[in-house]
Amino acid sequence: MRLLTAVLIVITFVLSSGVIRAATSDHCDTPEHHTFDFWVGDWQVRTPDGKLAGRNHVTQEYGSCVVHEHYTTMHGYSGESLNIYDVNRKVWHQTWVDSDGMLLTLEGTFHHGKMILQGRLVDRHGKSTRQRITWTPSADGSVRQLWEAAGQDAKWHVVFDGIYTRIQT
Repeated sequence: MRLLTAVLIVITFVLSSGVIRAATSDHCDTPEHHTFDFWVGDWQVRTPDGKLAGRNHVTQEYGSCVVHEHYTTMHGYSGESLNIYDVNRKVWHQTWVDSDGMLLTLEGTFHHGKMILQGRLVDRHGKSTRQRITWTPSADGSVRQLWEAAGQDAKWHVVFDGIYTRIQT
């Protein structure tokens, strides 16, 4: 019982003293931490043929350390991602979860004007496919998101191609 009391006292001290806040207050102020800022905003997402695919609300959170995405469609599908720059490994990391029960983790970098994140997805049957999502900001303020997958044939196939345009408020 004494050990539990001691642990609770230490936790209370750390949380109330600002030690955690002080250690992270300007941690995410590097240029690399802001390379995904172009995606922050409220978006209407359309397929290349102009059909409305969904809406996306992307915010910066936790002292601008995290880019948080909330995606919804008119058909009840939804998902969200948490994106963070890992300063130790010098890569962006995304964790995506959705209403279909999918978990997708991707990593990569901003290179030649594009954010390119890659990873593997294992389906319910244990089949693994490579995944690659590329976000390309345009001069007009729109963003293209191209999601591709490669199976055993190693050829990339388009999973989703969306054009993000800002919703004017």
